[in-house]
Amino acid sequence: MSPDLTSRQRPWVEYGFAALILAGLAYCAWFLIINGYLPQPFFYEPFDTYADWFNTAFWARDKGTYDVWKTIYPPLSFVFIRIFGIDHCYPERRPFDPSAGLAARDCDWLGLGTLYAIFFINLVLIWITFRRIDRRTAIPRTIAVGLGLPMADGLERGNLVLVSFACLLLAFAPILKRARSRWVAIGLAINFKVYLVAALVPLLAKRRWLWVECGLISAVIVYLVTFAILGRGTPAEIYENIRYFATLPAAQIMDLWYTTTYQPLMSLLEGDTFPFVLLIGSRNVELLQFIIPALQHATQAMIVMAILAVFLRPEVVPSYRVANLGLLLALITSEAGGYTQVYFMLLVMMEPWRGFARKWAISACYILAVPLDIAIDRTPPMARDLYFGDGATIINYHVTLGPFVRPLIIMTIAVALSLVTLREVWKDIREQGWRLRWRFRNDAPLLVGDGAARPAA
Repeated sequence: MSPDLTSRQRPWVEYGFAALILAGLAYCAWFLIINGYLPQPFFYEPFDTYADWFNTAFWARDKGTYDVWKTIYPPLSFVFIRIFGIDHCYPERRPFDPSAGLAARDCDWLGLGTLYAIFFINLVLIWITFRRIDRRTAIPRTIAVGLGLPMADGLERGNLVLVSFACLLLAFAPILKRARSRWVAIGLAINFKVYLVAALVPLLAKRRWLWVECGLISAVIVYLVTFAILGRGTPAEIYENIRYFATLPAAQIMDLWYTTTYQPLMSLLEGDTFPFVLLIGSRNVELLQFIIPALQHATQAMIVMAILAVFLRPEVVPSYRVANLGLLLALITSEAGGYTQVYFMLLVMMEPWRGFARKWAISACYILAVPLDIAIDRTPPMARDLYFGDGATIINYHVTLGPFVRPLIIMTIAVALSLVTLREVWKDIREQGWRLRWRFRNDAPLLVGDGAARPAA
């Protein structure tokens, strides 16, 4: 075990970050009590709280899930969410209303209770995970991942990211000992959020053929079973709905609210829905249209290089980082929502506090977890209905710094982890030579540890 893990000195920097997160949460609670809605960067529609859960619950009980609502969720989400809900709270759809499920929020106490139960279960699982990895940093890292902005935003939206996160954690954290249980967990995670397959496939670079094969088989079995239960959601239906969403109009200014990529900004720069040319000039718009894709492609190339380097020396790179590189590649390439940051934050927080690149990646995750944003301009006031408060209110929205800085911070995390990986591989090659190893002592199914130094449970 490394000196970093045995030292009695507490990482006070991490405790300082955790205190900032708790202070931000206290401010959000005070703001909610005073105003009846949460501050930015929480969702801009204050009446839409828990919408992702209750709208999904409504369409889980309606046969128009795929042909009317046009969802791209696999059947598991609807099977799961219908089990934990009260049927009579969801009346028959007529006429079509994409937000028909919101009427059930004051009736379906089981669904709301399940949502909060999952949130607190996640908090316990996160604590157990980090305590087993390093007790010194367990408290601040639990606060960052379990209570930080991405997880809190997922709770406010009622998004199934909370459920898929629990599955991902069970698949990669030192909790489940049996490999078969982990395969089931990753199969469930992929069926809740398909893009989580990006955490599994890169393990091929670690020569974990059985892990990847059984994880994919598990995902297929879960899909087939839930499809048989729901009775709809064929691959063709899901594919057609993906095509449908690809043809929707360009991004609106509200799409910049809480983003993890520059894709909404690029869509606005290229379209005519917002006059960026009048605000910053045509030359600056053209400069951004060149710089932003260049940064994104350079980051993607760095991640791919790091994953390919793992194939040369799979024994020197921990599996959790390889999985994280795949996740970061997916989340940098496609916009999936601000709450998705909780996935890579979990795996980043498994890294030891050592070396500049790792320290920056961990510090950046703490920064992303702070539930606050910096206002740089004000928009005209708007009337909005409230869910937590009574009636309606006038809200002054702000143009904030987060949408312009957050994607860059995420890319720097990816670059930092890629550089650490390349350095570890290069260091081993310099010491051991260039010979490609087809057989080696791989770290066991427990996907936590600094390289192969941590044994399996």
